[in-house]
Amino acid sequence: MSALARTIPATSLPSVGVLAAGAAAAIVAITVLCALMRRHAGVFPLLAVLALPFRVPISADGRTVNLLVPLYLVIAAGTLVHLLPRLLAGAGVGPAGRREALPSLRRPRSWLSPLGLELALFAAVVLYALQAIYSSDRAKAAENIAFFYVPFALLFAILRDTRWTRELLARCLAVAVTLAVLFAGVGFVEYYRKSLFLNPKVVAADQYANYFRVNSVFFDPSIYGRFLALVMIGVMTVVLVGRGSDAGPLAHERLRRQTLGGAAVLLWLLAGLVTSFSQSSIAALLLGLAVLGGWCWGVRPAAYLSAGLLVLALAFVLVAPSSLHFGLKGSGGSAANATSGRTTLIDGGLELFAERPLEGYGSGSFETEYKRHSHADAEDATSASHTIPITVAAEQGIVGLAMYAALLLVAFAVLFHGAGRAPPRIAIAACFAALVLHTWTYADFLEDPFTWALLAIGIALSRAGAGAVAAREDAVAPASSV
Repeated sequence: MSALARTIPATSLPSVGVLAAGAAAAIVAITVLCALMRRHAGVFPLLAVLALPFRVPISADGRTVNLLVPLYLVIAAGTLVHLLPRLLAGAGVGPAGRREALPSLRRPRSWLSPLGLELALFAAVVLYALQAIYSSDRAKAAENIAFFYVPFALLFAILRDTRWTRELLARCLAVAVTLAVLFAGVGFVEYYRKSLFLNPKVVAADQYANYFRVNSVFFDPSIYGRFLALVMIGVMTVVLVGRGSDAGPLAHERLRRQTLGGAAVLLWLLAGLVTSFSQSSIAALLLGLAVLGGWCWGVRPAAYLSAGLLVLALAFVLVAPSSLHFGLKGSGGSAANATSGRTTLIDGGLELFAERPLEGYGSGSFETEYKRHSHADAEDATSASHTIPITVAAEQGIVGLAMYAALLLVAFAVLFHGAGRAPPRIAIAACFAALVLHTWTYADFLEDPFTWALLAIGIALSRAGAGAVAAREDAVAPASSV
């Protein structure tokens, strides 16, 4: 199961009455959301960002699954209000009253283009569905498709067609920052009490025996850390843009307040990130900041500074006393201990890949096959998919790896091409780079709604930038021909 929907044993299935009540509540919620979206055209992105982090435990089939139910309700309403009319008519009236044609599936002029990225995403989902046919765990593959790929694809389609203004982007970031600040506050309370509000089972896990990790409202410390890291990258972009602007005397005080406020938020969220003890989230944050540093001061200075910080961090780990629990030294010190067992899981995943290198064991089969081949217990098998490239290799083989690599190549090309001219675009690119690194050291790529949201916004901003350039060229051409 995806780390975003971690499962724990459940003793009973929900009754018919509970299911009926839940369905009725969902219908009422969707109706209210539809009315709100019809009345306020730009509210969907704000509601989507607001719902992104929240999960609801659902008991079914002998286990409890933490699903993004609030986000599903927002997506359902958005589909009815924004997507369905255009799908039925072929083209409809957009939020601003203009005609919006559905994007065609024509062959892109270049595969390294927004349309190429959309086709790569579509191909990745289709391949995953096809490889579920021979999977040893078709139920898991079906869960991933039903609970992640399909609803997140709808989220992608709506956000891609949204008219992203600076004001809308700022409001979405403000919502995310507000949530992050509140979640960090919850985490501080958890750390002070040494007790979790959600998923107390984490406290008893062997890998957390040396220190206490908070997860706020996320059921998982690393997913909590991922959210904080992405928000911090967005805040840092705002701070850098403010400091780098040529402000006059009247705006100097406003910029000073903005910088101080941003610094305070960053310190607060950094403290929250530290209490999660998520090494993968810290690494993701550092990569995102390195991307912003390269954009602000140049690639070479940023690379030198990043290399220097890595050397200092390595030296600190080597000379630090074993009591700090880095896991490399002291009794039982090893790379596996330092990485919470990641190296062991990687070795097991590579063994699975070596046995079926071409096609893999099928979509969603990593947990089942890892448990069967390594004779791992249920707890180890649950956490056996914590490195996405290894998971893809074991489940989908070389075919899936090639598709995954192509998707990353196209995504980075689209997000970074021309992003240096627009702070919102470089922020999206930095967040996506950080997220990808986090998936390499933890879990969940296309199973994370942030992946789809970042790609959708990146595509929309890329097309808007290309359209502005084309408009300027059209305006200059007649004058130059006179």
